[in-house]
Amino acid sequence: MKIGRGIAVAFGLVALLDAGALAAQVQFRLGVPGRATYSELHDGLRAGTPRADSMLRVLRIQSPRRLWRIARTAMDGNGDWNAGLVALTRLAELRNAAYADSARRLRAKLEQAEGPPFPHNPGLVADDITPSLQAIILERRRATQGDSAVLADILSRLASKQYDHGDAWELGRLGAGAKDSVWARFQSADSEEFRVRYLTLLSYFTDPALIPDLARVYAAPDSFGLPKRYAIRASDGLLWIGTRESMQTLLDARATARARGVYDDPSLRHADLDFLGSDSSSVISRTGKWLTEWIQELPAKEASAAR
Repeated sequence: MKIGRGIAVAFGLVALLDAGALAAQVQFRLGVPGRATYSELHDGLRAGTPRADSMLRVLRIQSPRRLWRIARTAMDGNGDWNAGLVALTRLAELRNAAYADSARRLRAKLEQAEGPPFPHNPGLVADDITPSLQAIILERRRATQGDSAVLADILSRLASKQYDHGDAWELGRLGAGAKDSVWARFQSADSEEFRVRYLTLLSYFTDPALIPDLARVYAAPDSFGLPKRYAIRASDGLLWIGTRESMQTLLDARATARARGVYDDPSLRHADLDFLGSDSSSVISRTGKWLTEWIQELPAKEASAAR
């Protein structure tokens, strides 16, 4: 399993971010007190809209059987794909033993399939599903074996690139020193590819302790030996943390970078926007609001400390 959800880079890495709706396992947050909305699946999702309400209903489902049915219906091409991915994410969070077994059996079937794994939905391939199944399996393993065992397993596969979105999603949820381990690997990585990979993995964590580190990367990527265009992963991480502090820090880091001309290279432009302008527009796409709106609406640090 190899990680990837975005644009190909020169050294063959597919950097995690922009592959769109088929990029499972998804980063999705809605209705969490003290945290900004975040969706990889929707463009500009806003709480209180019909689209958001439909996703919120899925997130509130307590029945693993119902969630599995929503996901399987989507896999067969007869249901909403976004709802199916959110259902699988929710199913992972429930840590149900029976459906972890179901996920394991389906993953094995997909890995052995010689033709299209879903005859009624031929556009769907195994790689669109297996990361979500991996997340379900790992979250159940976390419940039975603990964070340390799951962390050791994932870390053992990073250097060989044998990991996927499900592993990354799970890694971002772990304690047991997971964040510190990945940050240390980022700092000591001996190639651009692995610096980008480890920074991308860091963007899956929601621990506010990462805020100052991600801000430093964003404001001065050269000091970390990081290609400037991939400093966007630090911005992603601050958005995924999603607190008032992380949003303000991103705004400040962007202002610092602009004042220093860090991203003035014309090759970093996208469409009619410079790098920082494009990054600013991505905030709307991912969270539904501008940074300044979130800063006004989210509670101060003390009120949002508990996730």
